[in-house]
Formats: sequence, structure tokens, C-alpha cells
Amino acid sequence: MYNFALAFTVCCIAFAIGEFVSIRTKAWVPGIFVTAVVMLVGYWTVLPHDLISDSFLIPFGSTIGIYLLIVHMGTVISLKQLIEQWKTIVICLFGLAGMISISYFLCPLFMPKLLVVAGLPPLTGGIVAATIMQKAAAEAGLLTASVFAITMYCIQGFAGYPITAVCLQKEGKRLLKKLRSGEDSISDEERKNLVSVSAVANVDPNEKKLMPKIPEKYNSSVVVLGKLGLVGWIASMLGSWTGVSGAIWALVMGVLFTTIGFLDRSALNKANSYGIVMFALMMYVFDGLKDCSISMLASLIGPMIILIVVGVAGMGIFSFIAAKVLKVSFPLAFANALTALYGFPCDAIITESTCTSLGETEEEVDYLMSKMFPSMIVGGFTSVTITSVFVAGAFALMIPNFM
Repeated sequence: MYNFALAFTVCCIAFAIGEFVSIRTKAWVPGIFVTAVVMLVGYWTVLPHDLISDSFLIPFGSTIGIYLLIVHMGTVISLKQLIEQWKTIVICLFGLAGMISISYFLCPLFMPKLLVVAGLPPLTGGIVAATIMQKAAAEAGLLTASVFAITMYCIQGFAGYPITAVCLQKEGKRLLKKLRSGEDSISDEERKNLVSVSAVANVDPNEKKLMPKIPEKYNSSVVVLGKLGLVGWIASMLGSWTGVSGAIWALVMGVLFTTIGFLDRSALNKANSYGIVMFALMMYVFDGLKDCSISMLASLIGPMIILIVVGVAGMGIFSFIAAKVLKVSFPLAFANALTALYGFPCDAIITESTCTSLGETEEEVDYLMSKMFPSMIVGGFTSVTITSVFVAGAFALMIPNFM
């Protein structure tokens, strides 16, 4: 009775359980963590060892799927929004520099350096960084490092959510004090341009492009996917020719080809394919858990805690320095940097939840959103969407040195 269709269905159930818990807890319990636990317990008990391979999600997720997703990430980056929030970008880069530099030199005193190299990129970003490191370690035959990259990705939010919530609460109360005293207010322009979750991509319908736009009746889902695939192929060729990770080229090419008008904004969403691509990629990552024993997982708990504590401390120190130099509130600056630990949409959910809970009137909520939401979204783009891909591409090149 067991075949590819049942294997696919079981994968869907495990993923859906994670999504359900995440929704019920308003993202305080990461869905990826719940799904990882379900898969681990399943592998230790009743699930077939080759479940994800049997579902045929791996060939897609581990090849064209990851390139489609990274190029797509380039199509959702708004250069206009990034320029407007340049201070946020500087703070996030400083924070990531602190996390990486202090962890890289300090953590090897307490844990194997291989685990530091494998775990840092997932800690600085999201699924793409975790996939790059998991794949690099697996191809090098370094099973423990491969599992470590996955587990770091699954639990990093537990450190990021509560600290971010505290920072945003403190910043929100400071801002409300200024608003209620009459020291500050929300302008008509700020209210008009108030950012919402649905406007994160910041698409301007009148934006001029170098290339003529394909008429919508011809720009079908298959055409959109074909354009993503073509840019992905160009990125893979550049990767093989230059020695620089194809993932890095995919992100750069995604931004470039969107800017000139070849690629559509939020391309995978436009092609109604984001969900299945993300699902396939996530399952490919979780396939690395099939060889994780209870004893192996237990041995990784200590290094995970060390890397997270040292990394977040380094991020906090460097964020504080950047905030002082740029004359920005430290709680907001630290919250911006911490988006590296969870990214979108969690950054949007936490910020909106904080603004809604603190604001007593619609005007107060709008005021808080106008002051905190844009920088939090740009923070997620800067760290998870952009920087983590470059970090993972660089660190993946170090993995073969440990063979």
C-alpha cells in the first residue's frame, strides 16, 4: 500500500502540523521546529528512512527548486525601500559582522570549528543558507555538520522572538511617550505611505523598465517560471565559471533582471508556485534528519546553545556601536539586527502584534507602525534574503577543508 503518493501525503501532513502550531501560537513556536520534531520522531519510530526520496520531492527541491527560490528572492527586494532605510541596512550588516566575527574566533574554544562553520550561516539567515550548508556538508560526507546546520535553522527563532519582543516593547513605549506628550506625531505623508504586509514588495505600477513588459495574457505561470529558470541557468553557469557560489549569482541576477524588467516582481507568487517550491526545498532540508540519532542530537545541544549565545551577544555589541554612531534607538536597532534569526513573515507578525497591543487608538497604532514596521521589514530583507546567501556561499567553500 505504501508508494510515492502516500509518501508525499505524509510529508504534507508533517509540514501542515508545523504550520498549524505556528498559526495557533502566532509564530512564537516556529513551524519549522515543529515539523522537524515530527520528522525526527517519525524517523525514530514508524516513518520509512527514505520517505522524502520516495515522495520524489528531493530531485526538484535540491536542484532547480533552490535556484528558482533564490532568483525569486531577488524579485521581491525593493531597491527603493532599501535606499530609504539605509541606516537599518548598516545596522544589520554591523550586527551580522559582530555575530560572525566573534562566533568564528571565540566559539572554537568550546566546540569543534567544523560545527561553527556549518552553523553560522543558518544562524544569520533562513532556509537558503541552511540548504547551502546542509548540502555542502552532506556532499563532503560530514553527516554531523549537515545535521547541525539543519537544527540551527530550526531553533534559531527561539532566541530571536523573545528578545525582539522585548526590544520592540521598549521602543514602542518610548515612541508613545513622545506621541502622547506632543513631542512627535504621524504626518499625513507617513500615514499615506504606511507600509503593510501586503505592500512589502513595494511594487510601483508606474515603475519604468528597460525591457518592454510582456502583455498579461501571454505572461502565464509557465512563462514566469521559464524566465526564472533561465536566470537560474545563467547563475549556475556563472558559478561554474567564476568559482563563486551559484546561489550568490542567483540572488544578484534576480535583482538585476527584475530591475531591467525581464523578471516579474514576486515572481513565484505571480506564478502561484511559491508554496510548492518552498515545500519541496523544506522537505529536502528535513531529509538530512533521517540519519540523526538520539545520541547525535544530544551531542549537538551544547554547541547549539554556545553558538546562539555567543552569536547573539556579538550581534548585540556591534548593533549598539552602530546605533550610537548613527544616533538610532538601540532597542530598535537590535530588533532590526535580530530579524536574521527569523526573517519574513515573522518580523511582520511580531511588529504588528506589538504595535496593536501597545497602541490604544488607531492613530497610536498607525504611528507605531510608521516608525517601526518599515525598518523591521528591511532588516529581514538585508539579513535573511540578501546577506545570509553571501555568507553561506563563502562558508560552504570552507567545508571541504574539514574532510
